[in-house]
Amino acid sequence: QVQLVESGGGLVQPGESLTLSCVPSESIFNIDDMGWYRQVPGKQRELVANITGERSTNYDDSVKGRFTISRDYAENTVYLTMNNLKPEDTAVYYCNLRNTGGTYQYFWGQGTQVTVSS
Repeated sequence: QVQLVESGGGLVQPGESLTLSCVPSESIFNIDDMGWYRQVPGKQRELVANITGERSTNYDDSVKGRFTISRDYAENTVYLTMNNLKPEDTAVYYCNLRNTGGTYQYFWGQGTQVTVSS
């Protein structure tokens, strides 16, 4: 079973930066989209950013201009660079991968905590 291994979370002060990374634990084929979601207690998991197999990107309005999603297509690694972090960015961030080989398959990372606090 493929697992998505996340890293890069932590505790930072407002205005600081973090970069998250996510990589499959083993080789996987037919990868389509990769992205990052976040969730706080009592709320639904929401899309932060994603990047398609065609290299198109999408961002939630709350992070536009501050966050950048990037992807190493050879290594199947996806990154989320988060600049000018704000307290409202505090959440558990989850990596997501979609692949298709006749049917869509979805994989999730275990989640990494990002806390922005002074």
